[in-house]
Amino acid sequence: MTRLVLDCDTGTDDAIAIFVAALHPELELMAVSTVNGNVALENTTENTLRVLDLIGAKVPVHAGASRPLVRPDFPIPRDILNAGNPEFQVAYLDLPPSRTPVHETPAVRMLIDTFMDPANADIVLVATGPLTNVALALAAEPRLARKISRLVLMGGAHLGGNVTATAEFNFWVDPEAARAVFSSDIGEIVVMPLDATHSAPLILADCDAFDRLGTPAATACSRFLRHRIEQYHQEGDTPSAPVHDALCIAYLVREDVITAWGHYPVSIETAGEQTLGQMVVDTRPWATARVNAAIAYKASVDIFRDVLMTAFKATG
Repeated sequence: MTRLVLDCDTGTDDAIAIFVAALHPELELMAVSTVNGNVALENTTENTLRVLDLIGAKVPVHAGASRPLVRPDFPIPRDILNAGNPEFQVAYLDLPPSRTPVHETPAVRMLIDTFMDPANADIVLVATGPLTNVALALAAEPRLARKISRLVLMGGAHLGGNVTATAEFNFWVDPEAARAVFSSDIGEIVVMPLDATHSAPLILADCDAFDRLGTPAATACSRFLRHRIEQYHQEGDTPSAPVHDALCIAYLVREDVITAWGHYPVSIETAGEQTLGQMVVDTRPWATARVNAAIAYKASVDIFRDVLMTAFKATG
């Protein structure tokens, strides 16, 4: 069993990641913390509770940061950023309202207490949203970085962003937090950037396969994936969509889901006029900066699909 703590900003792809983390027989989800990102903190928290309640998972949910580390808001506020397509990230997931209350311990305190405990040295931290909570925890407890043995995160892009030409959403939302995390002494940082997640998209046939399973998680995943495909589909292409955040969870079960890697010095741009939030990967053989991250470039959609199917069958 791999034990993990998940820090997320629950929209549809985080929801699928939570289902897999909570249900896969080789994983034990210890806690979930929420952060402002895809939607506002109150929504990411409620969405997380809804996902866990749907499958009856008794996992504590801890609310975290409601704004970026040093900025008052996104570089472009969410309502302006999403004005052209407000349905891309719905405020509340199409699930029954939660019955379980949020845990009284704030996210940053939970992260510190969890990873400073020697009994939890094996726990993996997975972050699938902006890195605000993680950066705040590292700042509050200077010893914390050396206690986190592995951080697996979804963020960044080596070639081409999604919110700007160069930046992926999570790092763009809070570039200062991302820079603080990559500048820390965390033992191992594993990055699932857009390059990897877009290389393993799911299609409508996968939705049909999930529907045939008929379990609560599979049915909800099918509905979320159909929505994502509708939003991502461009005329002339096979209808498909990446499920970014779930790839982090699949990697914990099957490391061979990643088929191409690189280990490089990585930094995050915090001031560029056109490059704010860009993940800068120094691939030069003679680079002198510290190699601080493993970057996934390609993934196997077959292995990814198998991990999801195994998790969703476990609900029956």
